[in-house]
Formats: sequence, structure tokens, C-alpha cells
Amino acid sequence: MHVLLVASAFNSLTQRVHAELRDHGHSVAVELALPGTDLAGALARHRPDLVLAPMLKSALPEEVWSAHTCLIVHPGPVGDRGPSSLDLAVQEGAGRWGVTVLQANAEMDAGDVWATVACPVPDPPVAKSAWYRGEVADAALEAVLLAVERFASGTYAPVPQGQGLARPLLRQEGRRIDWRTDGTERVLRVLRAADSRPGVRDELLGGTWYLHGGHPEDRLRGRPGELIATRAGAVCRATADGAVWIPELRAHRAAGLPAAPKLPATLALAGLLPALPEVGPGDADGPGGAGPRTWSDIGYHEEGGAGYLSFSFPGGAMSTEHCRRLLDAYRAACSRPTSVLVLGGGRDFFSNGIHLGVIEAAADPAEESWANINAMDDLVEAVLTTTDRLVVAALGGNAAAGGAMLALAADEVWCRSGVVLNPHYRLMGLYGSEFWTYTLPRRVGEARAERLSAEALPLSAAAALRLGLSDRTLDCPPAAFAARATALAAQLAGHPGTAARIAAKKARRELDEAQRPLASYRAAELERMRRTFFDPDAPYHALRRAFVGKERPAVTPAHLTERVPGRHGAPRPPRASDVTGTDAHDGAPGTVGC
Repeated sequence: MHVLLVASAFNSLTQRVHAELRDHGHSVAVELALPGTDLAGALARHRPDLVLAPMLKSALPEEVWSAHTCLIVHPGPVGDRGPSSLDLAVQEGAGRWGVTVLQANAEMDAGDVWATVACPVPDPPVAKSAWYRGEVADAALEAVLLAVERFASGTYAPVPQGQGLARPLLRQEGRRIDWRTDGTERVLRVLRAADSRPGVRDELLGGTWYLHGGHPEDRLRGRPGELIATRAGAVCRATADGAVWIPELRAHRAAGLPAAPKLPATLALAGLLPALPEVGPGDADGPGGAGPRTWSDIGYHEEGGAGYLSFSFPGGAMSTEHCRRLLDAYRAACSRPTSVLVLGGGRDFFSNGIHLGVIEAAADPAEESWANINAMDDLVEAVLTTTDRLVVAALGGNAAAGGAMLALAADEVWCRSGVVLNPHYRLMGLYGSEFWTYTLPRRVGEARAERLSAEALPLSAAAALRLGLSDRTLDCPPAAFAARATALAAQLAGHPGTAARIAAKKARRELDEAQRPLASYRAAELERMRRTFFDPDAPYHALRRAFVGKERPAVTPAHLTERVPGRHGAPRPPRASDVTGTDAHDGAPGTVGC
């Protein structure tokens, strides 16, 4: 069928639906529900068989839903209604949840049900956005594919909902934290329910800020409400019975102005922050890593002959400082006697490349852009030139732009089945760096590399495997990914052929270097990036400001309105490097279950 996606934004779930519908053979196009948009006219142009709304913040007009079957993805169980379903589920500590695909009608979220799928509530709890991109997105895709199949059959009759519970928008009044009396668990629920948007509005050091993200701290203590420590750009704030780490802040701005960028908390508070101790990750850990809870954005451990360098930066954005700290940790990990080193392995974003928010807030955005891209290149080059062990990029969450290229620098790329890749830069007006002109063609060929960068469309994990962008798909829930990647890495470290692979890798790197040095790729890429960064009229600057300020486009971007055909095809044949044994899943080469 031809499916038109109508969405308020081309967000992570909309991208995943776009990619996976194509995988199932459907053609897809997108129209954004922007102010003043003539959706009825858009439908007349697209002539879709079905309209699907993966993420919609406003009601469809009657002339649309009365003339076309329009299916709405609601991130809540049958009967749940309202715009703050996930926020309330996280803040109130819901024990059970679901996702519903319903038909649009005159009442928001009240239409007949085409599909509903149970959605696990993570335990231990995670932030709303991590839940949304993980378990909620998995359930949503299952429900969407079922609803589309039922619609295509022409025989299915959707089921009326019956009486539902419509709940109002959760406003800042309902998110307020009383630092004098609220304990850590209540504070964490409020912070997690607002971590990405809208944040929790609060007063801090004489200003009004939105707090983004929250992690527990069990050992540090202070007067409730006061800032007591810093770590890796985050601030630690005391609660009534403990403390929490807050990684990011966003300055409050008057209505009508573009949103301020989310920044590492210590950077946002620069010039206001009192002298506080910088607490290292080990200073608050319990013996053997157990016991008291704490937080760090970078961690390392070893198991089964493999090293695991985990990192998790808010929104997947990596500032100059993030890149430098991760490079230091990478070099330290490479000093250890392991044969396999795993990068990533977390449940949410792997990386989305340079930190546009920090760049936008810099006194000289061009200089900060240049520093950031060079720091990213330093990190990627370190991965590419590691020849004494195998490096695995383990993507439990999405990756884009330079973050996708960081993954491709590894010897193997393992993706969770729900991952979405965006291996391109052009939507931000950039040519790109991170050695993409070396790594992307060596995996998919020159022609396909050019097409992927020009099309600028999301790819599912299945498509990435089929194209050769990844080597293994782990079909498992988000919470199981880290353990599964750990077990596979230990298996790889103990495989009798691993030593030969490391030797062959070293020889291949030497041959590639003799044919064209890595420095040549880097210099050519950076020459084009530098011209863009330091040209005040380059589109990059306006696109960056719009992205950081959450500005809506005036129209749907042309590459989204184009009809993209569905793509069928088997995954690539297994490579000799694939770990064999008991890992086959449903007979699909390269895909393993958890």
C-alpha cells in the first residue's frame, strides 16, 4: 500500500515507522501537521491508501478523517486519553502500560481500536524519552504493523473503545518539586517524566531554569535544595533524604522567543555556580560497583576477556568536552589486556554527533563547531587505528550523522532490532567528517554511500544489516541488550579465530594506509567543513539555530513529501567473522535473539 504519515514532527518514532513500513514493502511519504497546512489538499496530492499518525499533537480536521481512514498511534492503553499519557505514567509510577492504534474521529483518542499491544514498564525505571524510544516504540511498531495488516485485509472491523479516561495536559504546576520535603524517589519520578521535554521549571541560583534528566545519588548529602557537587558537567542537588544528579539545564525564556538550548548543567550555570567539589565516579561507588546508586556518563568494566566502554550522553549529543573525555577513556581501555573492546551497549542513543546546543551557546559558534568536529575526528581516528584488538560498536539505541560514523569506525556493528540509523549530514547543511568518506564506502560501496547521504532517510536495523552497515541484529527488548552484547563479546573474545582476525585487521589497515592515508580523508573532509563553519551565510547556521530553538519548518521538507518505495530483500549472507553456534534466530543470518 501507499501510506501517508502525518506527524507533528519527524521524530524518532515517526522515523522508525517510516523505515519499517518500507521494510515491509509499503511506499511511504510524510506530511507535517504544521500551522496553516492544508492537510486535505496534501492528501489529494498524495492519494494514499491509508493515513497513519505516529506522533500527532493536534487533532486532524474533519474533512481529513471523514474522507480517509486515519489511524492514530496513542502511547497509552485502550481507554487512556490525553496529551500527557507517558508523562503521567512515569510521574505516577504506572505498573502496566500499552500502546493503542485507533481511528481518528471527532473526539481526541476516542476512536475505534485497530490494534493494541502491551508495553513493559522498565524496572528499574528509566526516563520518559528512553522508555518512549525503547519499549513504547517496540510496542507501537508491533501495533502499527498489525493495524496496517488488518486494514489491508479489507475484512477487519475495528473495536469501539467504550468509556475512557481523558486526562488533562500535565503542566508545570503538576511537575513542581518541593526540595525541602520531597524525597529522592519523588524527585526522580518528576524529573524522569519531563527529561526531554518540557523539563521541570525551577528556581536555582537566582534564575529560572528547566531541569532535564535525573539520576539517584545515595551517598552524598546536603541541605535540601542546595547544590553539593559536580561531575562530568552535571550538578548534584540534595533532596529531603538524599540527592540527585541533574545533567542538563535550559534557561527559561519569555513566550514567543526560541527555546534556549539544553546545556550541560555546569556550562549553563557558568559564572553563577559556587565552588563545589568535582566528585569522581569512583568516589561514590559501593564496593565492587554494588551498593549505593550514583551516576556517570562514561563507565568501563571487563568480563570474559572483553572490555566494555559504556557511554551515554543526553540526546546523544557529544560536545568537545564529551569527545575528549571519551577519548581519554578509550585510550585507557586500550591499555588493558583484552582482545575485544565494546563501545556503547546502553539502551538509548549511541551518538548523534556534535553538540549543536553547546555550539549555539558558544561565544563563537564557528570556532566551537571547529573544535567539536576535530574532537570527534580524534575519537574516530583512535578507533580506526586500533589494531591490537577487535572493536565492536554496540548500538542499543539510535545513531545519526557523526555518531553513526563513529559506529562504522568499529570492526563490527551490532544493533538492537529497534535501532534507527541516519547515516547522513545534509539536513544540517554539512558535508560531514568523522572519516565517513572512508568508512561508509568500504561497507556499502561508493554508489550506495552517495545515495544514502543524498536521500537522508532513516534506516531500520533490518535495512542496516541488509545493506552491510551493521553485522549483527540483536532481537531483544532494550533492557536485555547490554547483557546480550556482553555475552556475545565474551564469546567473540574466546573464539579461536579472533587472533587471526586481529592480525588480518592490522594488515588491512596497513594496506589501506599505504593506498591513501587516513590523514588525507580527514584533511579533505575538514576543508569543506571549515568553509561551512566560518561562512556566516552558510545554511548550517540557520539550520542549527532552528534545530536548537525547536523552530517548526514553514513547510514539510521536500525529501519527506516524496513517495519512497518499499524495499524487500533478504539480509546479507553471513560473513566468516560472524560468531556461530547457538545464536541463530529464526534462521536469519546475522540476527540473534536475546
